[in-house]
Amino acid sequence: MSVLPLIFTSGWASGVNAYAVVLLLGLSGVTGLTDEVPAALQRTDVLIVVGALFLCEAVADKIPYVDTVWDSVHTVVRPLAGAVVGALLAGESGSLPELAAGAVGGSTALVSHLVKAGTRMAINTSPEPVSNVLMSTAEDLGVAGIVVLALFHPVAAAVIAGILLVAGVATVFFLATRIRRFLRRRTRRRVVSDGG
Repeated sequence: MSVLPLIFTSGWASGVNAYAVVLLLGLSGVTGLTDEVPAALQRTDVLIVVGALFLCEAVADKIPYVDTVWDSVHTVVRPLAGAVVGALLAGESGSLPELAAGAVGGSTALVSHLVKAGTRMAINTSPEPVSNVLMSTAEDLGVAGIVVLALFHPVAAAVIAGILLVAGVATVFFLATRIRRFLRRRTRRRVVSDGG
């Protein structure tokens, strides 16, 4: 399936910011930048709604702890968006390739969403809000860059998305072990100080 790299990349990006993916793909289709974008993503009503939701996410994603609540709600939204975009990009209504594309887009979106949510939970332990703003801005720029690259060089974009996905999963596992170790040491210190 020649559209598979675009589906994988849009799935990864949907897990980070689904509204940006739909908005960028839709605008690319409307402006004639590419003919790969399905008509459903180019509809004016779709672009207005995802544009408004993108602005909401751009604000919510930069506020500590609000971003965690936002990510919790989007645990369903982002994988579903990745699946729908993947199925639409595959294009053949109800066919097996369309269903497989939906599964690739949705599962990739779920994994990248879990990486984003896990990383954000770790960042929220920092007392200052600057790291949230920097991380959110980097994610937004990364999604925009990877989606635009995917329109012109889908295989290169898919390779980059795959590397980012693996690196993200490794980072979350690393952070999780460090946080658990920190919490165990803190608990031991409390026990020692309460007992002494």
